[in-house]
Amino acid sequence: MPSSIRTHSAIAAAGVIAALLAGCAPAAAADGGGNDGGPISELRLGYFANATHAPALVGLHGGHFDAALGDLELTAHAFGAGPAAIEALSAGAIDVAYVGPNPAINTFIQSGGESVRIIAGAASGGAALVVREGIESPADLAGTIIASPQLGNTQDVALREWLADQGFETDLSGRGDVRVTPTANAQAFRLIQQGDLDGAWMPEPWASRLVLEGGAHVLVDEAELWDDGAFPTTLLVVRQGFLDAHPEAVKALLEGHLAAVQWIARNPAAAAVAINDAIAAETGAPLGDAVIDRALSHVDFTVDPLAAAFPALIEAGVRQGTQREGSIDGLFDLGPLNDLLATRSQARVSDAGLGAE
Repeated sequence: MPSSIRTHSAIAAAGVIAALLAGCAPAAAADGGGNDGGPISELRLGYFANATHAPALVGLHGGHFDAALGDLELTAHAFGAGPAAIEALSAGAIDVAYVGPNPAINTFIQSGGESVRIIAGAASGGAALVVREGIESPADLAGTIIASPQLGNTQDVALREWLADQGFETDLSGRGDVRVTPTANAQAFRLIQQGDLDGAWMPEPWASRLVLEGGAHVLVDEAELWDDGAFPTTLLVVRQGFLDAHPEAVKALLEGHLAAVQWIARNPAAAAVAINDAIAAETGAPLGDAVIDRALSHVDFTVDPLAAAFPALIEAGVRQGTQREGSIDGLFDLGPLNDLLATRSQARVSDAGLGAE
């Protein structure tokens, strides 16, 4: 791993802010200011050790961030789900994070547009409802217990919305026709194998692990629910205060992010090995070759955040009670990314009229 990058193992959602503020991020202010004033010597990044966060893993372990940031040290913190990462971001314990769209939408609306900006896409696709043997149709889900990674995260909202479309009632306390229970992916994997859960709406590589190692099967591939199969799964977001105070640091991180995404696209075979090596370094064990190959075949890595999909995501979150209504005008700030794309003679990405300017 590049010498200027320090990583910290996954931190549980409970107590994440106390852990980061007390230990990993001593400079963070109690009011959430964090690195928002004066010179900085480090940039603090949040991410997941998932296949859908491959640009983060490749950027960290492949040296792309290190090359782009130069003397600026990158401290990386692994999380298990988006709401926990957003909590740390909002408290000023980290500066930038790879997260799903729903947590980014939630914090933006709750803060009145002052909390974060989406500065790039990272991944599209790579999520599915995977269920045990005996469940062959939506009707078979009546009375079952289905997991999502965390209440209000992107897969949680997708699961609740799909269940509602099938005529099932759910609620946020885990009751209803189908009981939705937010459960960390690793724990859900074990519980389904043990017969204590009936399925889960999961990101990759967990969906592929359940199919290939857990005797489960896919009931719904989320790509089937979107036009052209494209929907935002992972985004790169930055605290607004950090972006205002340190635009050059953000641009440098974007350079590393863009380099990682492009390297993955140009080197698919090597990328599968590199991503699996990074997951092994993060979790202590590599995935099976068949698992990583299947997982990556369901994910498209792109810097396009697919902004046009966001109104539908908001409507779904409001319907399911995981977020309140509000405007997302200004949620995207794609200017720095588009400047970098222009220098490479590559097409601009659209903010669908939801940009900061």
